Amino acid sequence: MSEPARPDVPPQSADTPARGMRALAGEEFSAAQAVGGVRGLVEAVLPGLVFVVAFVIFTDLTIPLIASVVAALVLVVARLVQRTPVTQALGGLLGIAIGVVWAWTSGEAENYYAGGLLLNAGYLVVLLVTILVRRPAVGYVVEALRAGLTPDAVKAEANRADGEPSVLAALTAWRDDPAKMRTYTIATWLWVGLFALRLAVKTPLYFAGDIAWLGTFHLLLGVPLWALVLYLTWYVVRRPKVQAQAG
Repeated sequence: MSEPARPDVPPQSADTPARGMRALAGEEFSAAQAVGGVRGLVEAVLPGLVFVVAFVIFTDLTIPLIASVVAALVLVVARLVQRTPVTQALGGLLGIAIGVVWAWTSGEAENYYAGGLLLNAGYLVVLLVTILVRRPAVGYVVEALRAGLTPDAVKAEANRADGEPSVLAALTAWRDDPAKMRTYTIATWLWVGLFALRLAVKTPLYFAGDIAWLGTFHLLLGVPLWALVLYLTWYVVRRPKVQAQAG
């Protein structure tokens, strides 16, 4: 169910840069908007920053773990008090909780980052497979966004009458276009590069148990790199449309 419109908040126009992956289907791109503004950046960075700073200061596992959880909880509570969407803050809290449980049960501070490393490895493998089988994942994401494919639309598709045009057709039609195939393959390689870079830098630090540098690169290769790759993906998938309009 969509959030009720508020009289003090103007509706988002089609030209307004979107947030997160939705930015890939937009006419304009704003890195600040894509990450959720200053607040979104704080929610993504603060718990991890608190953990690594506290660990460097106290060189003990308990205080950093508690501090990072408290920071994440404060961000969720702040959104609840202000009655704003809590999805991003809750997602951050879940990620922190997994890291905290893993580190606490193992007694090893580096395991705070183990879940993230495994998740990045999983994404890397899946994206590589989609490229190898000529089904680049970015193509499905972008075409679904451009078609406005929402859970409601999928539900309506299941109940549509015979003979009506399928809203799911856009998810596969692009595979018959060589230009789009090349574009989406390049874009998917960008994300492969992101996850590969994270793993190449952070995995040796994880096994070395170097928490200070591991935490630092976890932050540097997190939101900043994600925003950069998101912009490059937007630029790559939008170029054919711009060229067509220019012609």
